[in-house]
Amino acid sequence: MDGSAVVSGAAKAASYNMLLQLGLRLTTFVLNAFILRYVSQDVLGIVNVRLTLLYSTTLFLTKEAFDRACLSKSTTSDWKQVINLLWCTFPLAILFSGCLGMVWLYVLENPSTTTSVSGYTFGVVCFALSTIIEVLAEPLFVVGQAFLFVRLKVVLLGISQGIKCIITVILVLKQPQWGIVNFSIAQVVSSVTYAAMYHIYFAHYISSNKKKAEDFPLKSVADMYPCILTDKPFIDVHLASLTWSFFKQSFLKQILTEGEKFVMTFFDVLSYGDQGVYDVVSNLGSLAARFIFLPIEENSYLLFSKLMQRGVSADKQSQESLRLSVRVLGVVLKIVTIIGSIILIFGFSNSYLALHIYGGDVLSSGAGPTLLRWHCLYVLIIAINGTTEAFVFAAMSKADVDRYNKKMVLFSGLFLLSSWLLTRMLGSVGFILANCFNMLARIAHSIYFIQGYLFGTGYSPLNEIVPSMPVIVSLLVSLIVTSTSEHLFCREQSVINKLVHILITGVCLLVVLLIVLLTEKNLIALVKEQMSKVRGQKPKIQEKER
Repeated sequence: MDGSAVVSGAAKAASYNMLLQLGLRLTTFVLNAFILRYVSQDVLGIVNVRLTLLYSTTLFLTKEAFDRACLSKSTTSDWKQVINLLWCTFPLAILFSGCLGMVWLYVLENPSTTTSVSGYTFGVVCFALSTIIEVLAEPLFVVGQAFLFVRLKVVLLGISQGIKCIITVILVLKQPQWGIVNFSIAQVVSSVTYAAMYHIYFAHYISSNKKKAEDFPLKSVADMYPCILTDKPFIDVHLASLTWSFFKQSFLKQILTEGEKFVMTFFDVLSYGDQGVYDVVSNLGSLAARFIFLPIEENSYLLFSKLMQRGVSADKQSQESLRLSVRVLGVVLKIVTIIGSIILIFGFSNSYLALHIYGGDVLSSGAGPTLLRWHCLYVLIIAINGTTEAFVFAAMSKADVDRYNKKMVLFSGLFLLSSWLLTRMLGSVGFILANCFNMLARIAHSIYFIQGYLFGTGYSPLNEIVPSMPVIVSLLVSLIVTSTSEHLFCREQSVINKLVHILITGVCLLVVLLIVLLTEKNLIALVKEQMSKVRGQKPKIQEKER
């Protein structure tokens, strides 16, 4: 594919992923509001923190390194070798699920001995099993990503998660006394649905599309599965080595990503009930990050990895690809910074009201509003970090990745230490502060790498992080106005007063958006340009299929 098609495909994928994340987060948002009224806080803490950590850690360790390595532009392997390598995730999933499952069962405290919650063992088995089931779709997921099947991931993940939510609601209504068992059954059914749909889709696509693009690797259903190669090794050694380099940083990155859950799980700093409240507030605070910034990060990495040759210096890259990559990096940085700043400013003065509407006094009367305000700052920081790291990981050589792995050891150690200390001193707010500090350290590393990589090229995409002065001034004025409005109106029980605050917030938001449109003209012009390309062009390989 040429650069223009890649950009259009990546932009289109980002749009679909944002819609998917929005739908999933809104569904989870409504589901949690419902569940809060039917299950105990202890059940929420055990499921949403401990069991979900088992699932996410196993899945991340199993597939993250393979995703990054096999989607790199430097991949020159035969696709049969790539498929063979990707199927190695299945035995890895069995290994990690078994080992981590034993830790969750026999090393960590069994909640059944200290609470009235039952079904913990069944939950551990089900959540571990679900990761093994999901990696059965890993080779097909990577093929879909590599060849820009932009709607496939959205539709299949949306269906599987929708089924999970429906089953959870039905079981909680019918058998609330089952507790953890309800969530466990829904988790396994969702994973089975996800893996089955991938295999059914590609089997149908292969058999029904006779005129596929020449470079599409799956010519028959048998190509979806591992095979013995007579003229070359079973897997490509270079690609396997690159995968191993990414793999060595996977666990450290998972600690940084899910650090507060690791601290809560292994150091017992909060009760299960407090963990449940923290998780609900955290999910609410991360709503925008998950449906806006995560898809942007994923698709930025996909775009950069397609445009740039891994491990090749800037002066030896295709200058057109480099220019396009740098331009996109600058634009995306400006976009995420503006969006993150808006979330920070307006989230600060609306945290109490949002939690009161969502969960009543249970969430709004304690530390909930303070947690949510700090989460808004964290959202801005992770938005910048995700974008800069997407560029860095696409440009790094294998040696760079190995050096970064050593730095991740330091980041992880500092993060765990700061989480433990700050949580002891400040309670659950300490988790958010520790996350902020570590994300700032990673941003500093990414800035250092990007400046060194682009030194002498004349490109300065990092300058785009700072919005225009009129935008900054409008945000500061909005902060003062909305904070005053919250103090005057939101603490009263009157619905009219709360509506007045919402109206004032809405007016301030409209003013900020108008100023962005009037002052960030280059940004708006480029966004319009890419949107027109998305509407007017389709990646060649999928024009008929999607």
